[in-house]
Amino acid sequence: MGEAVLSVFPGDLLWWPPGHDHVLLDASPDFDLFVIGVTQEFSSRALSLGSESAREERVRSRLPSTEFARWKELSAAPVNPSDVPAIEARVGDLWREAHAYRTTLPFMHTLTRRTMLSLRRSPELTRDDVAHLVRAYPTEVSRRFHKDMGLTLTAYRTRLRLLRFIHAVDNGADNWLAAALDAGFGSYSQCNRSFRQTLGCAPRAFFGTALRLQMQEAFSPLDESVR
Repeated sequence: MGEAVLSVFPGDLLWWPPGHDHVLLDASPDFDLFVIGVTQEFSSRALSLGSESAREERVRSRLPSTEFARWKELSAAPVNPSDVPAIEARVGDLWREAHAYRTTLPFMHTLTRRTMLSLRRSPELTRDDVAHLVRAYPTEVSRRFHKDMGLTLTAYRTRLRLLRFIHAVDNGADNWLAAALDAGFGSYSQCNRSFRQTLGCAPRAFFGTALRLQMQEAFSPLDESVR
């Protein structure tokens, strides 16, 4: 995750917030992976929390053996793709249990949790702005965040801004400069540069192309299942 490498074992429950990059580097022949992606709105609804109350806690938890077996069976059980209520109920049940496990013990430093919550609300904040909000020195905020998340504060903030920009364009924003500024970038050129560095292409080579359509087809089933 980010610049950090995690070794995982049977029963590990992993969680990443929006904008936190992660990739599978290697796996044993008997590896099974179940993935659930949820929107912030669904998460708040499923957990009966306000949108500003979702907690940023453990990145990894270990399920007890009995629970691991039950979760594996539940996750692998077939479900009718057209039965949206059943899918939502399944995902909601798993998400509530996952939340309970990952909040059992604190993993992140308090500064990291407060930093993530501040940036999720306002990606346009600078490091100094965040430091002022969480009442800590900017260098301490950066150090704690990098240690806990394996990703620099600057990189994470950029990803949140890009997600907000992509969301705006996907929802019909015609003025890309305004969308970039609303997303927290200082200019469209900064947005364009960050887009290229992170996604490997310019925005105009991304939106409305086969690449964007391929991503939409990959993620739309999950989006539909939790709305």
